[in-house]
Amino acid sequence: MFGMTKHDLRKFKLPDSPGVYTFRKGRKMLYIGKAASLRDRVRSYFSPDLAKGRGSRIVGMVAEADSLSHKKTRSVLEALILEANLIKRYQPPYNVDQKDNKSFNYVVITKEDFPRVLLVRGRELFQNYGFRKPLYRGLRNPYIFGPYPHGLQLQEALKIVRKIFPFRDTCTPSSEKSRQWKAKPSKPCFNRQIGLCPGVCSGDISKADYARTIRNIRELFEGNFHGLKRRLAREMSDAAKKEDFEKAATLREQINALEHIRDVSLIKGDIRVASGGGARIEAYDIAHTAGSETVGVMTVVSNGEAVKAAYRKFKIRSATNDDVAALREVLARRLNHSEWPLPRMFVVDGGKGQVRAAERVLKDAGVEIPIVGVVKNEFHKPERLIGNVRAIQAYEQDILLANSEAHRFAIAWHRTRRRKAMVQWKNGAHDSRRSSRRDFE
Repeated sequence: MFGMTKHDLRKFKLPDSPGVYTFRKGRKMLYIGKAASLRDRVRSYFSPDLAKGRGSRIVGMVAEADSLSHKKTRSVLEALILEANLIKRYQPPYNVDQKDNKSFNYVVITKEDFPRVLLVRGRELFQNYGFRKPLYRGLRNPYIFGPYPHGLQLQEALKIVRKIFPFRDTCTPSSEKSRQWKAKPSKPCFNRQIGLCPGVCSGDISKADYARTIRNIRELFEGNFHGLKRRLAREMSDAAKKEDFEKAATLREQINALEHIRDVSLIKGDIRVASGGGARIEAYDIAHTAGSETVGVMTVVSNGEAVKAAYRKFKIRSATNDDVAALREVLARRLNHSEWPLPRMFVVDGGKGQVRAAERVLKDAGVEIPIVGVVKNEFHKPERLIGNVRAIQAYEQDILLANSEAHRFAIAWHRTRRRKAMVQWKNGAHDSRRSSRRDFE
């Protein structure tokens, strides 16, 4: 029996925005979580199949809770960082009892002239590196932020932070290169070439300037978003007064990036959009001929353009002449790839049957992402879109492009496989006839 019911949620006035929520029993915090949409995420705890999606432990937590609190944030990134800081401070039992410290993930900033920013597993941090006998320089008394329960979310967070505040992770500072190789010209690392390293390896940034970057990153992971933005604004104003317009422009870009971070794939169900980025839309289609050579494909569209490098092919293993079952298999296999960023929405080729099948797969995986179905007419042309209305209104053209690409890609790959199968069959038949004649002779 739940301590609270879905009806009770009305009094909490949960917004459709990112933030952190806390289930409580009296004054005791039971569980702290984060969400891209506080309203939708908390509602999911009162679904009939909660045990299947989240497990009996979370069902017990909801049954024990008698109240709820929340804090709205400007972005999912901010929610992720706030959640980690609150878990560390309050140690709620349904967060910390499910894992020991070795199972969590941490952001580590080393103490060096040019500190590195690293993502470290708890077991590595506490067993291999250690604090008393560190294995290598820079990890003695480092700055540590966490715990973060999900490594994939933290990886995405660091990607966003690094675009705003480029940092060093593995490259060698130019000063050390000079000592090692007798002052030969320093070659910039790959991350420097794509703008993710500020030039520590090539001598393009001073120790003092890099220290300011590290300070920014520390403040961000401490959760001091507002203080960080205020300080950057003051520095921008000072730079403008000194007519250092290049520095002022860089600071303005950093402030804008912090102000305009939107939902990102830090939490299942969020979109992978950093500042200035676009929504990732994935479309799926199945192709076969009377059940033979059944294949499925995934295509990706972002900012109105096909991202062909992200296309994927799936040879169907379990379903024959059953498009819905094949779609379920493809989506389940896709969700096993945690290294692929989650999309803003899934687009499936078909009607209610395909949409419901996709919804079931996502629900079983604990993923809350809108699904849109593209219903075709007798000429296999898009007739209407069904599913999440808000997603359709916002991304109709991208949905249609992604679906068209999925249909083209699936048909092309299926035809390729059919041709190869036919060639193999003919070669096999020819070899069989030759063998038969040889045996007969």
